[in-house]
Amino acid sequence: MELTQQVPDLAAYLAADEAIDHEHPLIREVAAELRSSAGREDEYAYAKAAFDFVRDTVPHSHDAGDTRVTWRASDVLRLRTGICYAKAHALTALLRAQGIPTALCYQNLGVVHGLVAVRMPGRDEWNRQDPRGNKPGVDAQFSIEEERLAFPVRPEFNEMDYPVLYAAPHPGVLRELQFASDLHSLWARLPTEL
Repeated sequence: MELTQQVPDLAAYLAADEAIDHEHPLIREVAAELRSSAGREDEYAYAKAAFDFVRDTVPHSHDAGDTRVTWRASDVLRLRTGICYAKAHALTALLRAQGIPTALCYQNLGVVHGLVAVRMPGRDEWNRQDPRGNKPGVDAQFSIEEERLAFPVRPEFNEMDYPVLYAAPHPGVLRELQFASDLHSLWARLPTEL
């Protein structure tokens, strides 16, 4: 699938905003710890470590039965909970904090599912990643060689990959996260399309 940048300027995929608050002290602290363990010069090792950290240490709210709704990257890391969109915001913030261009992207699996795409230094293509969190039947892995997403789309069920790479969270997704009182209210209002 050919991915298309929503914003032509690559700098937009390094920017901070209200949801991708990579200038927050907690994001900076976690990024520095991950960078220290990954090595100063190894961008791939850092990106993989950030992916593994979000995938494995921030439980998916639905899987964990946690009814809190997070949407700001720093809150996802502080509270250690989030659905796919929120976890994508956290991973985006950690990667951007270390200068790795990162986009938000989505799939339609009956409801909209959130992913990220990274553009590793020295490479001209974007590679999608899914930090949702593994469970039986789901085995997402960080890879820039072949996609290892949580869920492959099933065209026979009208599922699809959206090709647009967003510099900021899609407004419809962000709005639902921001206004949900708890996970149950969010689950009933998950976007079914962008």
